[in-house]
Amino acid sequence: MKTMTIEQVNQDISSVINYSLNTHDEVNIATDSGAVIIIPQEDYDSMQETLRLLMDKKSLSALLQGHINRDSGNLSKSYSI
Repeated sequence: MKTMTIEQVNQDISSVINYSLNTHDEVNIATDSGAVIIIPQEDYDSMQETLRLLMDKKSLSALLQGHINRDSGNLSKSYSI
């Protein structure tokens, strides 16, 4: 994660945005009032989807069971159409 001050970002916000878009690295913008993070929309959407899945008890249970099955070598057969 790259950290910059608000003054640094104000000098050339376009290059800061392009840096995050091209590298998928977060940019932490520090101010006296706190900090904000710039991330590409695609990364934000992915994180939101992950959070939605983890908050769904049924999805989380299936995910955890899949990890247990994989770790114990009990892989279910997959079928190809």
